[in-house]
Amino acid sequence: MATALSPSRAGDFMQCPLRYRFRVVDRLPEAPSPAAVRGTVVHAVLERLFDLPRDDRTLEAARGLLPSQWARVQEEAPELAALFEGDGEAVTTWLASAESLLEKWFELEDPTRLEPAERELYVETVLDDGLVLRGYVDRLDVAPDGRLRVVDYKTGRAPRESFEAKALFQMKFYALVLWRLRGTVPSVLQLVYLGNGEILRYTPDEADLLATERKVKALWAAIAHAAETGDWRASPSRLCDWCDHKALCPAWGGTPPPLPDGAVEIVLGERASALAVPGLDEE
Repeated sequence: MATALSPSRAGDFMQCPLRYRFRVVDRLPEAPSPAAVRGTVVHAVLERLFDLPRDDRTLEAARGLLPSQWARVQEEAPELAALFEGDGEAVTTWLASAESLLEKWFELEDPTRLEPAERELYVETVLDDGLVLRGYVDRLDVAPDGRLRVVDYKTGRAPRESFEAKALFQMKFYALVLWRLRGTVPSVLQLVYLGNGEILRYTPDEADLLATERKVKALWAAIAHAAETGDWRASPSRLCDWCDHKALCPAWGGTPPPLPDGAVEIVLGERASALAVPGLDEE
């Protein structure tokens, strides 16, 4: 199978090669958090809101979609039903927090003035070295003159300025794929942060996207080297406190499980299902 990379897996490797190994090679389970599941449900509501006629895209309608989308997410992942351990009051509080994120979105954007060209758009392209890039774009807006705006919803808070480059990498990744697919550099990359009601916009150019392509190729070379040598080193940081696999990390006194048979093949012929399925989003 063709080698492939998504922005989420690229981000994993940049954050910590061992985290990438645990997720992609070992396929270790991770416990979903209420915040991450809330992100998934809010994303689903914002996607399906645009199925409604323009004038019906109200905050009340968005609130009304929450229970059905929470039910759908549980149906697709039954293990989430135990997330609140049968505590109905906790579920009510959690849904209220999701409502507050939707309220914030309506303060930032007016869905009656938007008609997205695509929602949850799967994109994939092949670079000249055979590397496949793929992912899901939350929303793609296309102007009458053909200009593209790539929109991504984040249910967390906007990063400090010193961390903006990391957030924009994902968007430049999508812009690179769209450029290769459509021959047009997106005019605007827009990150909508519902946690604190901020919008981060960036205007890329060809030089930006060529630099992103070089970075992605270098990342893949580093991933392939780690797979071939078995050297998946840890990169300790403050983010370790939120890692499900901290107990297995040598940086914290743990011992990783033995590498599974065919580890190199798992990485170099990585399955699409491990790369680009829309998942829990709280970044």
